[in-house]
Amino acid sequence: MDYSPRFRLLPTSEQRELLGWQRDTVRQVYNHALYRFDQLPERDDQTVRQRVWQVRDELPNWKAKWGKWRQVYSTVLQATVERIYHSITGLAQQRDNGHNIGDLNWKKPREFQSFTYRQRGFELNEKSGPAGRGLLTLKKVRGETLEIPIRLHRDIDPNDIKHVTVKQEATGAWYASFSVERNEPEKPDPEDIDPEDTVGLDLGVLNFVHDSNGRSIDCLDLSDDRERLKREQQSLSGKEYESNNWHKQRQRVAKVHMDMRNKKRDYKHKLAHAYTTTYDAVFVEDLNVKSMLEGDGNARNKAEVGWRDFITILKHHGRKHGCHVVEVEPDGTTKECASCGVETEKPLWVREHSCPSCGFELDRDFNASLNVLSRGLAKLGVGHSEETPVETATSVDTGSVSSSRVVESGSPCLKEPPKAASRQG
Repeated sequence: MDYSPRFRLLPTSEQRELLGWQRDTVRQVYNHALYRFDQLPERDDQTVRQRVWQVRDELPNWKAKWGKWRQVYSTVLQATVERIYHSITGLAQQRDNGHNIGDLNWKKPREFQSFTYRQRGFELNEKSGPAGRGLLTLKKVRGETLEIPIRLHRDIDPNDIKHVTVKQEATGAWYASFSVERNEPEKPDPEDIDPEDTVGLDLGVLNFVHDSNGRSIDCLDLSDDRERLKREQQSLSGKEYESNNWHKQRQRVAKVHMDMRNKKRDYKHKLAHAYTTTYDAVFVEDLNVKSMLEGDGNARNKAEVGWRDFITILKHHGRKHGCHVVEVEPDGTTKECASCGVETEKPLWVREHSCPSCGFELDRDFNASLNVLSRGLAKLGVGHSEETPVETATSVDTGSVSSSRVVESGSPCLKEPPKAASRQG
């Protein structure tokens, strides 16, 4: 499997200027390649990939015509032209999913943020400098070789790196993302999985996760960040558009957005890592987030928790740690009784499940997570999945875990021992 750890670059002011020059030069190459691609006649015997590769073959002529393009490493230019193919492929997938998609357009300076070295032209020296620091060498940046300090917050083997993408965020900070290839661990055979080594997750707004082992994990509190964002956006609206002060304030707004995005992704990664390293199988609802956001009420809260993003991260960690991550049908998980299966209508403000048929009483979200567990066991084909979720789950005494504890110490919530399950009648 491939994954892309990202590290902060710490370039000098001179290096920042050279990186900015290369980014803008690569943008010009992209725009010209898109112009040439649109000029080529479409032929039935020629695929989009072949047309893009035909444009890529013109690079030597372009470098002879525009001399400054020779100051950029060849694989960087090749990867830039090939971005057209990858963009068209991505747009086609969205169009197939029912989205209204237009055509590719030329990129303005602020819309083009990165360039990529493939296989050659770069070198990572992780042993240079103090602990946690290294040097990233980039060849032919305006004809020069740059040795840029890099902050290494995790171990990485330079021999495993396939390519590196250098990107400038809207805040002005530079980052390097390394594409690393590693062997994907084998997942256990479903027939060999013990139901006690599985967990069902119910995703919500009041609580981010409520699992079938009785743990309730709070949503991340971003109220202070939202207040800060509001103040910075108000300040931006008072600046003259495109003035120096406007650009400085725009970066402050972008910094708040980045801080909020990093907090949310860090929170989700820690939870996903904890679940996929603790259990052999994790079951989660296959939520249609788009339709939920289009419904009435709580649109901002639903968008901010990022359920679909968490499911994607959960699947990534599942592949990384050899854990089954299975999506199940979400309809009826809240209404259905985890003990007897009878459905009961419950408005959103009713937070307790009380079955009129068998008398089973439980927290609403806990009951839903047990149903997710039951459906996941059946879908994956785990041995002994005929057991009821109540028999395989844990205590009805929900243990609440604050989001701050997850952030500070990397999700300690899953290390707390659950208690035995019981039925209330």
